[in-house]
Parts: sequence; structure tokens; C-alpha cells
Amino acid sequence: MTRVHCAQLAPRVADLPHNRELSAAAVRGAAARGADVIVLPELVTSGYRLNSVTEAESVAIDADDPLFTEWGRAAPNSVVVGGFCERGPDGTLHNSAAVLDHGTLVAVYRKTHLWDEEKLLFTPGTTPPPVLDTGHGRIGVLICYDLEFPELTRKLALDGAELLAVPTNWPLLPRPTAERAPEVVIAMAAARVNHLAIACCDRTGTERGTHWTEGTAIIDQQGWVRAEADTTDAAHTDLDLPASRDKRLTPHADLFADRRPELY
Repeated sequence: MTRVHCAQLAPRVADLPHNRELSAAAVRGAAARGADVIVLPELVTSGYRLNSVTEAESVAIDADDPLFTEWGRAAPNSVVVGGFCERGPDGTLHNSAAVLDHGTLVAVYRKTHLWDEEKLLFTPGTTPPPVLDTGHGRIGVLICYDLEFPELTRKLALDGAELLAVPTNWPLLPRPTAERAPEVVIAMAAARVNHLAIACCDRTGTERGTHWTEGTAIIDQQGWVRAEADTTDAAHTDLDLPASRDKRLTPHADLFADRRPELY
């Protein structure tokens, strides 16, 4: 079993020093609770509601930033996936996620589907999201709005992912009483149709008038929510990640073997 932990945090917009300390403390705390895989929110280093390219540039960091070394030291035996405002080698800004495996940065994924006003700040990634062989299973990475494109979740499932780690910032939307957030429903459906575990780490708080859904959810291969944020804004549960490899529904039904892509 793999212990998956999502730390639902409230970063301060454009306050890089505070967010460094906040995120490192969250990673350290999750590791102390025995987490094998730790997921942090989208743009946890910078906050989300950045009001200009200039402000985003002021808190952008590159992949060599000491923060990632700090995350690695805080959880030397874990996989850590966390969002950050990235300054690319050519100076362009990206909404990115860093992936560390046992203390070492192994990948940076740049969000390919930018939401709304993100398009005014960031350049979308041009490289498909990774599926990484880590010390705690085959882990795929998406960021927030990416999850709403079924072509992408299916691709990562076909690439052999056992768990999708998804840093998110979900703005709160009206919904009927007792209904889950629509983004969680989408994640549940994606998990079920791909027989693939998904860990979505949302954020909390209010930022420049935006209220956040606080919808963190860890979902098993059957599409059921196994953990949500508790009173400490953490969600954690144990998942059988190798079970994601088995796509059989019955002795005569297989999610992947029954595909007919020549018709799609």
C-alpha cells in the first residue's frame, strides 16, 4: 500500500518567502506522518491571483531554485509533487509542477491547458505530461484544468500511470446542496473510466476576492473518494497503486482491450 497525502494550503499571493516556509513545513509534516506521495496545490510558491506579468515575474523561480532542495530534504523518502510559478530559460513564465523522488528533482511539467486569465500571464507547455517510474509507483502529473480533458487522462492511463497527482486551485462555484464540486465529479469519472487512482490537491482561503473550493480529494481506482481534507486541511489515505494496472471489469470486459480507436 502507498500512503498518499494532499496538503491543502493557503499560500499568500506574491509572498515568496512566506510560501517557501509554508510549503516546506507542509512537506515535512506529511513525511512525518509516513506519506509516500505528497501533493501540494497549484502555484503554491506564488499564490494564484497574480495581477500582472510584472508581479508574476517577481515571484517566479526556475527549476534550480533551492526551494526544491528544501522540499527534498523535508521528505527524503517520498515523492513530492507541487505547483510553482516557473521562469523558463528564455524568461517565459509557466504554471508548472515540480516532481521530486527521494529528494531529487526528476521532472518539471508545464501546464498545457491554461484556464481563463492564466493565458494573460503564462505560456502553455508544449511537452506532454509525464508518467514517471518513482520509488512509489508510476505517477503521472496534471495541473488543475488539464484534468477536464479526457484525452489527457486517458493518455496517461495508456502510458501506464498508477496514480495521477494533480495540484489544483479550484475557484468556488455555485452548486446544489449536498453535491460535490464539479471538478471532483470529473476526477471521479476519470478515475473510474480509466481504473486509475487520482489525488487532487486544492487550496484553501480567499485571495483577492476569489473564494476557493477547498475540494481536495484522493480517489481510488473505482472512482470513489477515499479521503478529503480534514480539520487540519490535510487528506491522506493508503492506496493499492498496482491495482491500477488491472483494467478488467469482468472476465469478459476490459477497459483498454475493449477500446476501438479505429472508430473514434
